[in-house]
Amino acid sequence: MGDLYEVLNALSDTNGRKLLTTIIQVEGSAYRKEGTLMLILENGDRVGQLSGGCLEADLAERAPLVWEEGTSRTVVYDLRAEDDLSWGQGNGCNGTIHVLIEPVHAELMEHLQRVRDMLDDGIPLLHIKKLSDRRSVSDYLFYDGKDRWFGHWNGELPQGLDGLFANRKTGLKQLDHSLDWIFTQAIEPKPRLMIFGAGFDAKPLVSFAARAGFCVVVTDWRPALCNNVHFPEAQELLLGLPGEIAADFPFSKRDSAVVMTHYFQKDQQIIQALMSKELQYIGILGSKARTERLFGGRVPSRFQSPAGLSIGAEGPEEIAISILAGVIQSARQRRGKDDFGNLSGSRPKHENGAPQAVFAF
Repeated sequence: MGDLYEVLNALSDTNGRKLLTTIIQVEGSAYRKEGTLMLILENGDRVGQLSGGCLEADLAERAPLVWEEGTSRTVVYDLRAEDDLSWGQGNGCNGTIHVLIEPVHAELMEHLQRVRDMLDDGIPLLHIKKLSDRRSVSDYLFYDGKDRWFGHWNGELPQGLDGLFANRKTGLKQLDHSLDWIFTQAIEPKPRLMIFGAGFDAKPLVSFAARAGFCVVVTDWRPALCNNVHFPEAQELLLGLPGEIAADFPFSKRDSAVVMTHYFQKDQQIIQALMSKELQYIGILGSKARTERLFGGRVPSRFQSPAGLSIGAEGPEEIAISILAGVIQSARQRRGKDDFGNLSGSRPKHENGAPQAVFAF
């Protein structure tokens, strides 16, 4: 997730020619999975990472030829060998990685910038690339799950876009009765983590979560603590009574929250407000006995107490790691569920409003 946002930000913040590289297939094991992105800039800088460091230099060396030809291509790296002369320099990853290299032309740049804007508005997308003989991109589109798409696509669209969007699977699939393949990639807004409490022990959690790709919101009633000086990596800072903020905040099913004000009554107010919310993860800092007192008895199963994974953590940093690990674990377990409501089965329309024919695959 973090690489996606870094790449999209770099597209707007840098000048010169650019190459977008994407892992589209992994056979066996590898350092990164399908859908991982890296941007190569004309000055040689790279944004993102596709491997443990064994592929990036070779991809950068291929950049001038791809820019000169102006067409995309797929490069296959076999990392299974364990000798120092092979790809991976003897790391024995036991996998083969297919990397798609695309020059970022003006039209693609415009569409990727629109993707960034939609993600900022909390809108998930499905990205589909049509690959001729699994090698180069002939067409691509971005679908919003609400019967509208934009991109560069000639002819008929794949049937079942709603199903693809709901499943959010990233990977390659061959079209029936065709040599063409499609690569589908789920593009989702940053997962949001709301932290109630701006105490000293919240600082490492905010920092780690932001670096892991979360949109972090910190809320507290004390302006001396809840500010940019203490939390420079927070996406948003909300000053006010935590219970009122918890009640009024527009949470989604993909959001997570951690209650860590260290004030018993305020924690109770927050918990009461969160009882009616459907969140992906709700963690409560403190012992199980304290949490039981907060609820006046049994703790509902959807509240994680103590917050985080049981790894014997001690101190703010280790506790932050255990909490973040719990949030990530919860997100992975829920992956694959349809969090976007009922999807219409009507034919998708391009952004100009024209209906499109469909074909099965």
